[in-house]
Amino acid sequence: MLFMGGEFGQEREWTESGSLSWDELDDPLHAGVQHVVRDLNRLYRSTPALYTQDSFRWIDASDTAGNVICFLRIGADGSQLACLANFSGAPHHDYRVGLPVEGTWREVLNTDAQLYGGSGVGNLGAVHAEGVPWHGLPASAEVQLPPAGVLWLVPED
Repeated sequence: MLFMGGEFGQEREWTESGSLSWDELDDPLHAGVQHVVRDLNRLYRSTPALYTQDSFRWIDASDTAGNVICFLRIGADGSQLACLANFSGAPHHDYRVGLPVEGTWREVLNTDAQLYGGSGVGNLGAVHAEGVPWHGLPASAEVQLPPAGVLWLVPED
């Protein structure tokens, strides 16, 4: 849920007696928040795994040392989305994560993208899952997890 002004990270609390601080969008970081909210809304509408049913599976919720959690969302149509969240302030390079199928997984969201004001740590748009079992799943990929960031991956058809 977003409150008035939350869609661009307005610094002051909104009040009905005033307008939103639209001038804050001149700051690239505020514009970045607006871009990520726009992209999250677009991806939600176009990704059945996020809205057609409430199907969820943990990939890994036990990496307390790395401050990482990973889970899958599964749509009624069988579509899948992997969510990888790094809550630490440092990137994790070549981080192995289990995935349900081999092949190319597209990076459809990276909250650390430079467009959003991030450092740009990412996977150049995709990762390749190989037949190396990991986290109880039949395939896995080495990914670049951005600092304090979230990646959304979907398998290529």
